[in-house]
Amino acid sequence: MKLIYQYMMAFLVVVVTCLSVISVAIYRYSENMAYQQTWEQLEGYSDNLQKMALKSNPQTGQMNNITFGTFNDLQQVLADQKVTFMMFDNQGQESYPVPQRSNNHKPLLEKKLWRSLKAGNVIRERNSGEDQQFHLFKKHPMTYIIKPWFDDNNNLVAVLYVGSEVSTIRTNMNTMRRNLLLAFFVSTVIAIIMSWFLANWQVRRIERLQQATRQVANGNFAVQIHQEGNDELDDLAADFNEMTQSLQASQVEIERQEQRRKEFMANASHEMRTPLTTINGLLEGLAYDAIPEKSRQHSIELMRNETKRLIRLVNDNLDYEKIRTNQISLYQRNFNAYKPLTDVVTQLQQKAQDAGDQLSLKAPEELPIYADYDRFIQIIVNITQNAIQFTNQGQITITGERNAQQTATIIAIKDNGIGMTAEQVQNIWERYYKADPSRKSTKYGESGLGLAIVHQLMEQHHDQITVESKLHEGTTFTLTFFDEAVLTKKTTNRQS
Repeated sequence: MKLIYQYMMAFLVVVVTCLSVISVAIYRYSENMAYQQTWEQLEGYSDNLQKMALKSNPQTGQMNNITFGTFNDLQQVLADQKVTFMMFDNQGQESYPVPQRSNNHKPLLEKKLWRSLKAGNVIRERNSGEDQQFHLFKKHPMTYIIKPWFDDNNNLVAVLYVGSEVSTIRTNMNTMRRNLLLAFFVSTVIAIIMSWFLANWQVRRIERLQQATRQVANGNFAVQIHQEGNDELDDLAADFNEMTQSLQASQVEIERQEQRRKEFMANASHEMRTPLTTINGLLEGLAYDAIPEKSRQHSIELMRNETKRLIRLVNDNLDYEKIRTNQISLYQRNFNAYKPLTDVVTQLQQKAQDAGDQLSLKAPEELPIYADYDRFIQIIVNITQNAIQFTNQGQITITGERNAQQTATIIAIKDNGIGMTAEQVQNIWERYYKADPSRKSTKYGESGLGLAIVHQLMEQHHDQITVESKLHEGTTFTLTFFDEAVLTKKTTNRQS
């Protein structure tokens, strides 16, 4: 069964059930009220007859007799309303209308009923069709009351039956039943129409979700569903929109990583092909004695350098993967950063001079820092090498100092090289990214992993690294190494 019909059936069942319950309740209430009003009216006739029929001696206050003169007149007046009277004396014998002569003096009233009447209770009966004990009520079912009459001394004088044909009430109730059935039918038709509109509205919302799902299945992750309110379907639409946004972001990231991978494969192939070609050529020259004796040592040195270059390329990739997957452990400790900074400057001084750059260090001889010693040197070397590669005939300065609050050591590496655009600055931490793709085959070409490794190491240290750069003006990398107490406090706060 289609969902729209399920919705319609659900709505219709609820509405029809409510209408049925309400209709039955209204009918029963109206029926009870009709009988209640009839009984009150009949009791009113009984009270009026009692006043007119019972005559008392004004001197003694005793009842002399019961006069029936007004019974016939009142019976004729109320004949149109189908009201009938019967009276019994205090012995339970019929006294009005004048009964047929009979030797049977057995009271017509049951003992249980007679005891209740003597106690002053008024008997009310909806339908006399079941007992058929009174001959006047045998032609037509009657609803009646039986009310005892007492004199001033509270002595039972007579008992009066006042009845009205049930057909009068039934006629009114049949009219009400027809009206209720008509109202029920009209309400059901309206409910069917409303349920169709409501079900169709809900189904359309679900169909929009279905169409959007198909678009996502076809690879369109930019689809969004309009939210109209805050019900469960709107919550589902919000979750769907969040899912598509996440999928779109993942797709963009996948495409970007794929582009980086292709660039890396191209770079790695280029970087590996050049030394391998050099090594292969030199080996062939040595094998065929094509290299003079005096040049053999130089050839061996070239092969060693190219081999180191290949090893460095492989190690960079392995190192990055280990750092990224947290397969390495940092051994952070307090030490003086001045000595390792001096060693880095000394180590890279020749490389800087080969590029026509001036490499200098500005730092106090006592510069406390909290970090992994070996990884700290790796971070400084990678950034400094990057500065040398993208600076020609320029100045590269490494500075070190304590911050104003004395809670961290700040290392800055500044150059006045080619610089970067804002977009390039956002991407430099990405794996395989090269700020200047046109330099793949130049002396600036590298694997594109150096800065990615730096970023991962700084994150593992729980320290900060920022970069500021302007195209054709230069770049500044700022490293903030927090003290041990600061990092311990941060760790405690995260755990709590």
